[in-house]
Amino acid sequence: MERTLYTADHTAYRETVREFLAREVVPHQHDWDRDRWIDRAVFARAAKAGIYALQIDEQYGGAGESDYRYRMVVCEEVSRINALSFGLTVSLQDDLVLHYLLDLTNDEQKQRWLPGFAAGEIIGALAMTEPGAGSDLRGIRTTARREGDTWILNGQKTFISSGIMSDLVVVAARTDPEAGSRGFSLFVVERDTPGFERGRKLDKIGLPAQDTAELYFRDAEVPATNLLGEAGMGLPYLMSHLPRERLGVSAKAIATTRAIFSSTVDYCRQRQAFGKPLTDKQHIRFELAEMSTEIDIAESYVDRSVLAYNAGTLSAIDAAKGKWYVSELQKRVIDRCLQLHGGYGYMTEYPVARAYLDTRIQTIYGGTTEIMKEIIGRDIAAC
Repeated sequence: MERTLYTADHTAYRETVREFLAREVVPHQHDWDRDRWIDRAVFARAAKAGIYALQIDEQYGGAGESDYRYRMVVCEEVSRINALSFGLTVSLQDDLVLHYLLDLTNDEQKQRWLPGFAAGEIIGALAMTEPGAGSDLRGIRTTARREGDTWILNGQKTFISSGIMSDLVVVAARTDPEAGSRGFSLFVVERDTPGFERGRKLDKIGLPAQDTAELYFRDAEVPATNLLGEAGMGLPYLMSHLPRERLGVSAKAIATTRAIFSSTVDYCRQRQAFGKPLTDKQHIRFELAEMSTEIDIAESYVDRSVLAYNAGTLSAIDAAKGKWYVSELQKRVIDRCLQLHGGYGYMTEYPVARAYLDTRIQTIYGGTTEIMKEIIGRDIAAC
């Protein structure tokens, strides 16, 4: 079935992305994984090449381009070279942090942060998760109290992607314990904020080059001018931005699934067993047929979600459906692809082995599969 999502402009952009990745990422990605660190200079070069932050207005150094199909192209090309730590960091900027800065900042804050973000000189992070609060945002215990022109933050965050590298962190904190869902606010905490400390860089089973950290706030002094939006609106702000984040997970999931499946098909065509290619075996062909069909169907849903997002009509429910289903499909397909590689699938020199580890997080972050089903189920029950 011919895919109709893209235009000639997206095809031309794909060549730009592919050339950039070949020059700036491919020669370094294995070193980054070994060192558990991405050279942050690559993000300045990526921003200059238009790999992310396209949506920032031209007056702040961006392109003013909001078409999500360009993000999809980046996801697909990053997945094609299996540079998933780099891809997640770009997604964190484009699908999470940037949209808080675009949607909630005032003019002074935009002038302060967006030019550096557009240039790739400012790396952002989003700090919601705590040791005792993950998908349940109402369980956030980090507090912020107003003292004159300063907010004093106290608390701990964990599992924060780019927590070590980031120059600014969007932090969710409880500002009024008596106000229920209206008792949370968002703050931008900058690198050298007094009382803000970074903990250890966490060891993960996958995505080794993408730094994930614990963050601590011990009477951290945040200027009142770093409040994002209105005080007390933090929870609604977080909820309203989740569809973009979850679309980003779906985009990465379908792109990586397609890439690993394609490389597995090539392997099965070349790998000999009992004197014939694996694809000569009916069972192997059936396995490939099932995966190909499932990927095509899921890709159609993601494509429709992208167009809905562009039109401003992607609902939280539809984003949740895509997030859980496509990430679970990714997990299932990559596991089957590893099996078809046999012993070679367990070797990290093969993309399928690295993807098996790197993508396991997809059903967890951005809201677990179980939470996605609960969101969808509640909506069904309420109808």
